[in-house]
This record gives sequence, structure tokens and C-alpha cells, in this order.
Amino acid sequence: MPDVKISPAGIVIGLAAILIFGAFGWLTFGPKPAPPPPAVLTQEAKAYLPNLVLTNVRMQAAESYVQSRLVEILGDISNKGNRTLKVVEVICVFKNYAGQEIARERAVVVGARGGSLGPGETKSFRLPFDTIPEAWNQALPSLVIAQIQFE
Repeated sequence: MPDVKISPAGIVIGLAAILIFGAFGWLTFGPKPAPPPPAVLTQEAKAYLPNLVLTNVRMQAAESYVQSRLVEILGDISNKGNRTLKVVEVICVFKNYAGQEIARERAVVVGARGGSLGPGETKSFRLPFDTIPEAWNQALPSLVIAQIQFE
């Protein structure tokens, strides 16, 4: 049997490779941190809900260039209250033909891109969706205000 000798540099390089591959595996396949819980509607926000009005809510669909369907919910939101709103989020609830919920998507109606919504103002919104399940009944989803942040 031949006598095999490994140089100290070879040992160091081998251990470094094992350490690098181990760290890569841990970061790639290891435990993932839990996503933060979605923001909830505070008591202050719940009291303000009657001051928000969604109007002209409608739907349009188009085929995208990659042969997938893009559904857009369009409408206006009006602030009838006396406070400026920094963020308003809604939950869109999609149902199947039996009336059962099959998808729930959270979307920003008022936010950083469109700016804030002042007292007495009305803004248009556009909510694009491209991952609605095939079982969707093609009806306008229910829109529920999920979060309000004041300035």
C-alpha cells in the first residue's frame, strides 16, 4: 500500500472549501425567517373607515406578451374626513363559482408611488393581478380596507 502524504496547505484549502460550501448551503437551504405579520387595522383607523369611499370600481383584463392574463381593478378612493392619509391598503378577495374564497391579495391603494390623500381629495387607483387561480368566477372581487396610516 502506497504512503499518501497531504501537505498542510492542501488540508487548509480543503477545510476552507468545506466551510464555504457549508455556509452557502446553510444560507441557501437553511431556515428562513418568518415574514412579518401584515399590519392590522387600528381602532383609530376603524373609526375613520366611514370617511373612505371607493367609487367607480371596475375590472379589465388583458393578455400579456407572455401569454398570461393580467386582471386590473380600477377605481377611485375619496377621503371625506379631515385627516391626511399616508397609506391605504385593501385586501381583494377572489371567489370561485360556488362563492368560496380561492385567493386573497393585499394591495396598496394610497401609498408612496401616488403620494398621500388629503382631506376632501379623490385619487384613482389601479391594482394589477396576474396570479389569480383558474377557478376564479370572473366577478369583481370584494375589496376590504385592511390598513390605514395617517400622516
